[in-house]
Amino acid sequence: MSANDRRSVPKVFAQWGKEYGPLFSLRKGNTIFVIICGQQAAIDIMEKQNAFLADRPRSIAAGEIMSGDKRILMVGHGNRFRKLRKALQSQLHIKTVEGHEPVQTRNARNVILDILNRPERHIDHAKRYAASVIMTLTYGKQTPTSYSDPEVQAVNKCLSRLGKVMIPGSYLVDAYPIMRYIPGYLSELQRHHEEELALFRSQLDGVREKMRRNEAQPCFAKYLLERQRQLELDDDELAYLAGSMFGAGSDTTAAAISIVIMAAALNPDAQRQVQEQLDMIAGRDRMPSFGDMDVLTSVTAFYLETFRWRPVSVGGFPHKATKDIIYGPYVIPKGATVIADHWALGRDPEFYPEPEKFDPSRWITETGQINENIKFYNFGFGRRVCPGQHVANRSVFINTAFLLWAFDISQDPSSPIDCRAFTDTANSHPLPFRVKFEPRIPNLREFVE
Repeated sequence: MSANDRRSVPKVFAQWGKEYGPLFSLRKGNTIFVIICGQQAAIDIMEKQNAFLADRPRSIAAGEIMSGDKRILMVGHGNRFRKLRKALQSQLHIKTVEGHEPVQTRNARNVILDILNRPERHIDHAKRYAASVIMTLTYGKQTPTSYSDPEVQAVNKCLSRLGKVMIPGSYLVDAYPIMRYIPGYLSELQRHHEEELALFRSQLDGVREKMRRNEAQPCFAKYLLERQRQLELDDDELAYLAGSMFGAGSDTTAAAISIVIMAAALNPDAQRQVQEQLDMIAGRDRMPSFGDMDVLTSVTAFYLETFRWRPVSVGGFPHKATKDIIYGPYVIPKGATVIADHWALGRDPEFYPEPEKFDPSRWITETGQINENIKFYNFGFGRRVCPGQHVANRSVFINTAFLLWAFDISQDPSSPIDCRAFTDTANSHPLPFRVKFEPRIPNLREFVE
C-alpha cells in the first residue's frame, strides 16, 4: 500500500476486507464496529434492513457540541430527524429539482469561461460553481463572483472545522463521554458552534427581511420560513437545515467535478468516447443541455464511473443498529456501529470486474442504455440516503457534458497526476493537480458568452 493508502482508514478497511471477508467486526471499549466491504452484503444489510439502521451513533464533539444536535447528517433517528428530512425532501425530489436547470446551466457555462481565463485554478472554479448554485438555491442570492466571496468563505470555514472534528479519534469525548464535563475541554467547539449558528441565523434573517419587503426570490430558506409553523421547526432548526444544505451540497459537488477532470486527463480513450457521442448529439454548433440527458448515456456513464473510482464519501457515514440484525451466520447486535466502506464497495470484483480500471462502459448495456442492474451507493443507504442526490447528479452531469464538449483535457507532462492524492477527511477532495485544457470548439469563449 502507498503512504496515502496507509493514512486512509477506509482503504485499510478495504484491505482487511480482502483478508477477512465482506463483513468483519472490531471492538473499541464497549462499542462494536461492523465494517461492510462487499456490495452484496451492503445491499442485504444496509438496504433491505434499512428500517433498523436509520439511526446514527452518538456524536458528542461534532454532533451535540459543534452542531447543537441540529445538523441533520448526525441527528439521531426520531421525531426531529423525521421533521428535518420531510422539509428537505419536499424541495429536493426529482420533479422539483428540474426547475433548477437554468441556475445550474448558467454556472456550468461560467466554469468554462473561468477555465479559459485561469486554467491552473480549475479546482477553485469547481468550488465556485458548487457554492454559487447552492447559495442561489438555498438563499436566493445572486451568484458570487468568485470562490473568495466572503459569505462563501465563511460557510466553508465552518465546514472545514466540521470535517476535522469528524475524523475518528479527533476528540476523546466521543469514546469517553464523561470528559464533556471537564471545565474548558470543549470550549473551542462551543465557540465554533456559536459562530456557526450566528452565521446561519444571519443568512436566514436576510431572507426573512427580504420577505418583509416582498423582494425575496424563490429559494429553500423562503420555503422554510413560509411554512415554519406547519413544519414544526424552531428558528435554530431552520437556520441549521438551510446552512447544512449549503455546506453538504457545495463541498461534495465541487469534489465530484474535480474528480471528473482528473479522470478525463488520466483516461484519454474514455474521454474520447464521450466526445464522440457529444459531437453526434450536440455537434459543434450548440452546447449540450439537460434536454440531452436521456441520449447522452456516455456522459452519465463517465460520471457514474468517477463516483465508483474515487468516491467523495470514501468511507461512508456510520449507522447504528436499533435491533439485532441476522445476516447468514452472523448477528449484528443492537447498538453496533455499522459502516459500509464506499472505497471497498466500489472495488468489489463481483460487481465491478477489474475494479482498478476506469471503465465507464461497465455502466452501459449492449443496447446503449444505462445499466440499471448495478448501482454504486455513493449517496448512502436507506432512510439516510442523501436527499440532495438529484441536484448533485444533475450538477455533475451538466459540468461533465460541458467540460468534455469544450475541451480536450490531458495531463501536464511536467507534473504527472497522483490519482491517489486526496485529503484524508470525511468528504475527500483531490489535492491540487495540473492538467491542460485544449479548446475543441473554434472561438469557444465567444460561443459560450
